Amino acid sequence: MPNALDLYAKVEDLLGVHEVTPILNEYYFDTLDTLEFKTLLDVGCGSGGFLEELSIGYPHVKTKGIDLSPIMVEMTKAKGLNAECIDLCKLDGKYDVITAIFDMVNYLDKKSLKRFLGCVEERLEEGGHFIFDINTLYAFKVVAAGSYIKDAGERFVTIDSDYEEDRGEYFMDFTLFEKEGDAFVKSQDSITQTYHTVAEIEKLTNMKLVSKQPIAIYGDEVEKFYLVFKK
Repeated sequence: MPNALDLYAKVEDLLGVHEVTPILNEYYFDTLDTLEFKTLLDVGCGSGGFLEELSIGYPHVKTKGIDLSPIMVEMTKAKGLNAECIDLCKLDGKYDVITAIFDMVNYLDKKSLKRFLGCVEERLEEGGHFIFDINTLYAFKVVAAGSYIKDAGERFVTIDSDYEEDRGEYFMDFTLFEKEGDAFVKSQDSITQTYHTVAEIEKLTNMKLVSKQPIAIYGDEVEKFYLVFKK
């Protein structure tokens, strides 16, 4: 998976992600505005966009980002932010708030999700909050499935994706062509996401669900659920 995540890091700016994240981030900041917290951990911090906004709006908060992609971590560090390439379960310390933004939890299969939630709970202070969002079935089956092509001149990416109902899994096959000299170098990899219901997540943790908000970004149909759990 780390190699696939590194490839994703190289093409993220071509996928329209940066157009959506400001809309999604508003939900997080609306919640954070209601909380008192001194420390925050962002799991799957990506290139550090959320942490950068957080450092401006909450300069007194001690933040840290972690990601399994070394490329993403270097992008975050380049912004002057605290970041580390490490698995959550191997991380020391406790935090008042833990976030996992832009369907990061969907990158975990059922078995990994249980382990992950246990590690979140261990690293939350008593009374702390875990804030995240997950994709709906509609997002996987209708919005995300299909083919995508983006030509940026020096880079050319194609993505073929589909949702397999019987396995509850969404597959993305990436092919990236990067110009080096007079030729293009080809890279390929795959990423799998797993569909999780809110009820399934509730059963896997001792944390309590305190807020559930539907999110529709591209139209009227709900594509995500924004969730807040409390330890």
